[in-house]
Amino acid sequence: MPTPSLAAPLLLRHFVAGDFRPATTLDWLPDVNPSDREDVLAHVPVGTPADALQAVAGASEALRGWRNLPGPARAEHLYRWAAGLQARAEELAQLMVREVGKPIVEARGEVARGGVILRYYAGEAVRTNGEVVPPQAAGALQFTLREPLGAVALITPWNFPVAIPLWKAAPALAFGNTVVLKPSEHAPLTALMLAESARDAGLPSGVFNVLLGTGPGVGEALISAPEVRAVSFTGSAGVGARVAALGAARNIRYQTEMGGKNVAIVLPDADLRLAARLTAAGAMRYAGQKCTATSRVVVARDIETAFLRHLRSEVEALPLGPVTDPAAAVGPLINAGARERILAALEAASGERLCGGELPAGPAYARGNWIAPAVVRGVQPDDALAQDELFGPVLAVLTAADLEEAISVANRTRYGLSASLFTKDIGAALNDIRYIEAGLVRINGDTTGVDPHAPFGGMKGSSSGTREQGSAAREFYTEIKTVQVNAG
Repeated sequence: MPTPSLAAPLLLRHFVAGDFRPATTLDWLPDVNPSDREDVLAHVPVGTPADALQAVAGASEALRGWRNLPGPARAEHLYRWAAGLQARAEELAQLMVREVGKPIVEARGEVARGGVILRYYAGEAVRTNGEVVPPQAAGALQFTLREPLGAVALITPWNFPVAIPLWKAAPALAFGNTVVLKPSEHAPLTALMLAESARDAGLPSGVFNVLLGTGPGVGEALISAPEVRAVSFTGSAGVGARVAALGAARNIRYQTEMGGKNVAIVLPDADLRLAARLTAAGAMRYAGQKCTATSRVVVARDIETAFLRHLRSEVEALPLGPVTDPAAAVGPLINAGARERILAALEAASGERLCGGELPAGPAYARGNWIAPAVVRGVQPDDALAQDELFGPVLAVLTAADLEEAISVANRTRYGLSASLFTKDIGAALNDIRYIEAGLVRINGDTTGVDPHAPFGGMKGSSSGTREQGSAAREFYTEIKTVQVNAG
């Protein structure tokens, strides 16, 4: 795959059965650098149902050979892919910086995490694949096997264009499935570089395919293809609901991770400097464009003034671009529409703007989708700023009298992905975290991120109920077959 050029944007192609294939469409979308809207990296095919069926056919043809490989052989393929990814780590990180506006230090960290994910699931491919079950019949042998589902569809967002595709694809492949990845139209080049690195590492043709396009153009056709036996989706709540409906209609397995309105709770005995530093980082790094980003903080009223003094200082100290600078923490928003949406939400907010929300001045920011991180105090639990996922560098500050009220305020949302609790009373924290309605809870840590070997997913409107990563991935990407052997 050629390196994108400022002079001649690429016309991108799908990656099917080990090769780049032209799209069957005349409609294209620009892949634009969020830091500089005049920098068009490539043109992305909108995609058609015919493209989707071609990609599924590639995955289906490769399925028998891949699932019949012993687990150790599949593991070796994943180990080689991890090594190949690491060999191109800086190239991939620099591409992410330009394609999705991720600060370079975070981009490098994400590539490294991709290697960790691949190596972890390479190890999972050789773990126990069933159990012996005592039979009722004397002399019989009864046991279970975990079988792959078949060809699976993965629909992923732009904000983690390496980590999210890999934490879906790696377990699917480790357990014997084949994959069609439909990345966001805002991150196609990164997905194609993943495909290229997989091919270069010797992954068999058709095992890992990349289908470019939009949800209406190819996403629905992909889920509806008869050979697709499961779909794993990360994205917005509205699209996730549509994915779930399509999956349920076909009676195939589906999982949807649909974002959050994540909360940090700060109690009077907390280390306020630590809480402010981690809350600011969780809310504002990468311009808050993480599904686990902190978008609300509930503070004990007795310490609100002191905490906000520290918080404002920490937020204003976070370096705002350029994203190629290793010191950068806050990048641009993914596109101009996202920035306009954030500005409109801030304009409509009823609370007091503590800091931020303005457009930064200077030539470095003139052509990008930049906005200064904003903190708004005096937000009420039912305000739009406390309820709607903005996916930007905006933090709503709410207050509560005590921990019980703070948890009640924290739970007053349709989402339930991630939460933090800042306190020095670890015993009380361990007792009370059971009442926080979130799939991930951290004590004295920020809301973002999760270890690749730990189950990840949300409660309520954040998830369809299944979990990704860790041992939970085996539950999703395999099905149980019970076998009984009797004497002939």
